[in-house]
Amino acid sequence: MQQEDASITDSIATYSSTLFNDLVRDSEWAGIAIFILSVLLVFLGVALLISRALGTIARRALQMAGRPEWAQGLIRRRVFRHIGYALPLLAILSNLPMLAIRPDLASLLTRVITSAGIVFVFLALIGVLRTWEDVYSASHRAQTRSIKGYVELARILLWAVCTILVVSVMMDRSPLLMLSGLGALSAVLLLVFKDTLLSLVASTQMSNYDMLRLGDWIEMPQAGADGFVIDMALHTVKVQNWDKTVTTIPTYKLFSESFRNWRHMFESGGRRIKRTLRIDASTVRFLTEKEISELRRYALLTEYLDSKQQELEATNRQLGELSSIPANRRRLTNIGTFRAYAKAYIERHPEVRQDMTMIVRMMEPQSEGIPIEVYCFSNNTAWVEYERIQGDIFDHLLAILPEFWLRLYQSPAGSDIARLQNFTRNQE
Repeated sequence: MQQEDASITDSIATYSSTLFNDLVRDSEWAGIAIFILSVLLVFLGVALLISRALGTIARRALQMAGRPEWAQGLIRRRVFRHIGYALPLLAILSNLPMLAIRPDLASLLTRVITSAGIVFVFLALIGVLRTWEDVYSASHRAQTRSIKGYVELARILLWAVCTILVVSVMMDRSPLLMLSGLGALSAVLLLVFKDTLLSLVASTQMSNYDMLRLGDWIEMPQAGADGFVIDMALHTVKVQNWDKTVTTIPTYKLFSESFRNWRHMFESGGRRIKRTLRIDASTVRFLTEKEISELRRYALLTEYLDSKQQELEATNRQLGELSSIPANRRRLTNIGTFRAYAKAYIERHPEVRQDMTMIVRMMEPQSEGIPIEVYCFSNNTAWVEYERIQGDIFDHLLAILPEFWLRLYQSPAGSDIARLQNFTRNQE
């Protein structure tokens, strides 16, 4: 029984071997298929070994050179794997003549394998470019200048060259003929790549003139952007707004249209405070001698009151007898004294820049009161600290107003009208 089973097995093996040999010998496509499968298995194994060997050698060499981030980036971007795929293709091309196939099929396989090798080489080059971008993005210079747009342009050019080479190889034509054909299609190419060309010019000009950097706070109302630049690519610039939304702006629009960049404000070290107090016009009046004496208790006003009174007395003496009439004399006002106090207050404030403009001015009276504008610069440009400093200054000025017998203007609220009606009703 066992001898019968062994003979049956030997017969099946012999039949299968004979059928396989006849199929390979009689069918050219079967031979090609077997060759391709064998080559693929060998190709994948060799590619894996080459990529690992190159990765190990490059990692050790770059670590010795003090560039470990390059080794990690090249591995992450699969540069060595693409090189590992490209190198075995050279061995396959050299062994193609060993196949007993028709010349036209051999030529087709040669073109296909060559095209695949070109693609893998360009994938490795693009991986090197992206690794450079990653390493640069982690450096200090990337906080001010972005190269993402230039890397994207280089990738587009590499893919264009790769496409031309692959098409020329597959068509068995010179790449120069392909380039001459592209010259005839230049008008179409300009139309297709219009945005790319505009973005390239805009990106180059903005970089040359230092108009925009990563991390800049910009305002562009026509695009709905008000926040920090978080990404600068070839075609678009991303701005994260204060509400955490992201606005995407075409790069060429930032060059062709106006926008406000707050970077120079941060670099100056001072952030402008420009706010108005509206004084009730009915409370503005001249000060009496008693009130002037009361104001002398404020250290910020002592110097002002002394110099101002000497000036007024000298002016009034020149009037002679006319100075006996109050309307002819120059006198101190409560609003003018308040302006002097506010100016002295910000001049001595420890968180206000003393080397930048400081003004406390009266503006044109309006129906909402008399505007008193405080104009100065805080010494801290951070938003939270800036608002705290500004709030502290105006908290004090608002609280000190009654000491100058002034009142802040405020439109009557519904409760004020109701209180007035109740007062009138009670009087009746």
